[in-house]
This record gives sequence, C-alpha cells and structure tokens, in this order.
Amino acid sequence: MLTGKCQCGAIRYEASGDPIYSAVCHCADCRASTGAPLTGWALFPQDAVKIEGQPVLYKSSEHATRQFCGTCGTSLFYTNPVAFAGAIDILSATLDDPTAIPPQVHVQVAEALPWVAAMDGLPKFDRYPEG
Repeated sequence: MLTGKCQCGAIRYEASGDPIYSAVCHCADCRASTGAPLTGWALFPQDAVKIEGQPVLYKSSEHATRQFCGTCGTSLFYTNPVAFAGAIDILSATLDDPTAIPPQVHVQVAEALPWVAAMDGLPKFDRYPEG
C-alpha cells in the first residue's frame, strides 16, 4: 500500500498494488499545471486509489482533468478517459515515500525544454552553496 498527501495534509490518498507504469512527463501542460520543468507520474487503476478529502477539479484540455488541493495548491492527480480509461495518474512526488516508484520512461520528450538534457552536467550541491 502506497500513501501520499498534499503539502498541508487536507487531501490524503492510498494506492494499492503496482502502478501500470511510472513516467517522467515533459509536456507543456504538465509544466503549466505544476510549475516544474518535468513531472513524475505513477498510473494506477482508478479503483486501486482511495482519496480522502475533496480535490479541486480543473479541466485542462478536452479530455483531461487535473486535481489539486484547494487549500495549499498541491497538484495531485490527472485523469483522461480517452488516453487512460479507468486509470488515474498520481504525481509521484506527493507520495509519502517518493522513492517508492522510480520512473520507468520519459514521455512527451518532443516538448522537453532544451536545457533538460544538459542538467546532469551542472554543478551539484547537497544544500544551497555558500556565498
């Protein structure tokens, strides 16, 4: 059983079983909804996910609905009955243990920001650098 929540804890969820797949998405829609350059997702059958609390729904495209916490704004879920019938995508960073489901693939790479590929070559610091 995997568990997760929004930042303030107003919305909690449980997901049972293994995800159908896990991915890092590079699409512009995910960037706009999360404010992040790429987004980690874990897709589960909808009946394997139990949500406590009432997420706010936002129809981000003709078939897609995004769900987020109306209190703290944390993006949590994505559904699209055309692309993922009967399934719900969970933002994997909202898991209580975000290391539990490592990504298996990159998706929507055609929309990736051009500098993402060079990120591994940037200097790395355990915390903010001094000075």
